[in-house]
Amino acid sequence: MPGSDRAQWVEGALETYERPLLRYALRLCRGDLERARDAVQDTFLRLCNQPRERVDDHLAQWLYTVCRNRVIELLRKEGRMEPLSDADLAVRPATDPDPAAHTQHHDRLQAVAHLLAELPERQQELIRLKFQEDLSYKQISSITALSVSNVGFLLHTGIQTLRRRLRKLEA
Repeated sequence: MPGSDRAQWVEGALETYERPLLRYALRLCRGDLERARDAVQDTFLRLCNQPRERVDDHLAQWLYTVCRNRVIELLRKEGRMEPLSDADLAVRPATDPDPAAHTQHHDRLQAVAHLLAELPERQQELIRLKFQEDLSYKQISSITALSVSNVGFLLHTGIQTLRRRLRKLEA
């Protein structure tokens, strides 16, 4: 592949995936922005060394898998794996100008975030990959090295647990 085509391919991947990968890595790094940036940078450096035809048909899975593995390497190297804090859970402000509706919506999101934090880490990761990163079961399976059916089961279990606990809170 000519150099300019390769550069355009990498630049396109960078434009499309840098922000979502950084968001994903930031969660895995427990809010450590520098470590997350390092992991994402390493991911794209590794992409530069990959033949396009080897990864192009599954680029998203490849990038998320490499990024996840790099974060795990960094965390193991530094020996720090801490549970997520409330500060790590980003909440988007509501576009509704009604303060009461905004407060109610914010409270519900906060409750869901707290309930999500109570789930096992694996279920948290899968739910975030599915609903925040909008990845398919197959992509998640490839990233996490779980079977597609196991991804489906863990997602289903996690979502059911969240619903049940949320109903209890709202009752």
